[in-house]
Amino acid sequence: MSSIVFRNVRRVFRRKSEEVLALDDVSFEVREKEFLAIVGPSGCGKTTLLRMAAGLDFPSSGSVMVGEREVDRPGPDRAVVFQQFALFPWKNVEENIDFGLRCTGVSPKERNQAVRRYIELMGLQGHEKAYPRQLSGGMQQRVAIARSYALDPDVLLMDEPFGALDAQTRVEMQEELIKLCRENPRTVLFITHSVEEAVYLADRIVVMTRRPGRLREILDVASVRKREAWEKFEHIEEVMDLESFVHLRTHIWRLLREHQAGADASGVAPGGAAAHA
Repeated sequence: MSSIVFRNVRRVFRRKSEEVLALDDVSFEVREKEFLAIVGPSGCGKTTLLRMAAGLDFPSSGSVMVGEREVDRPGPDRAVVFQQFALFPWKNVEENIDFGLRCTGVSPKERNQAVRRYIELMGLQGHEKAYPRQLSGGMQQRVAIARSYALDPDVLLMDEPFGALDAQTRVEMQEELIKLCRENPRTVLFITHSVEEAVYLADRIVVMTRRPGRLREILDVASVRKREAWEKFEHIEEVMDLESFVHLRTHIWRLLREHQAGADASGVAPGGAAAHA
C-alpha cells in the first residue's frame, strides 16, 4: 500500500499574460489505507491536488509523492473515479469492469474472478450485460467504482464521485462506499463540496481556504467515529443525528464561513494573500 505526500505544493496557472496562484504552500499526507477527504470553496484547488496525485497535473514548485516515488505520470497503482462516470457506452457492465484488467495483461481467469467479485460487492448482479444507457446514474457510478477497485490499485482518487447523483441515490452510494472501504481498504483521496459527506466517509478531513488554496485545518474524524461507535448504525441519517457528527459538521462550516467572511470584509484572505472569487 502507498501513502500520498504533498510537500510545499504551489501551483500557478498562466492565462494569457496573467498568472493565477491556485495553490500556495500546501503540505499534508494521506496515510496508508486512510480515507482522507478535502473540502473547501470552489476554486480552492481541491481537484488540482487530486490531479497531481494522479499524475495528470504537476506542481509549479514543491512535490507530490506516492509511496517512495515522486509522481511524474499516471500509473496503474492509482485509480481515478470522476464525477462523470466515464464508462465506455459501447461496452456492457462486465466489459467496462474488465477493460483495465485486460489492458494490464491480467489472465482471463483472474479477470473473470475480479469482475465477478466486484459485480457482487457493488450490487450489480443481474445487470452484467446491460449497457451504460440502460443504467441509472447510481448504477453507472457503481460500475465506475467496481472498475477502479478491480484493478487492485494502492491508491483510489475520487473527484466528486457522487456529485451528479440525486440526493437519495447519493446517500445510498455513500453507504455502499463505506461498506466497500471497510471490506477492501485502500488509500483514498476524496474530493467533495459536501461537508456532511466528508464527515460521514472520511478518517480525516482537510479544510482548504478559498483561492489561493492553503491548508486551513485538518480534523481527525476516525477517533470520534471509534469513540462514539458510529459503525453500529446502519444508515447515514442515524449517524447524522449524533451530537458528535453535528459538532464536527458545525465546526467545519464555521471554518469555511469565518474564512469567507474575513476575505469578503477585507478583500484579503487570512495570511495576506489576495482573495479571489
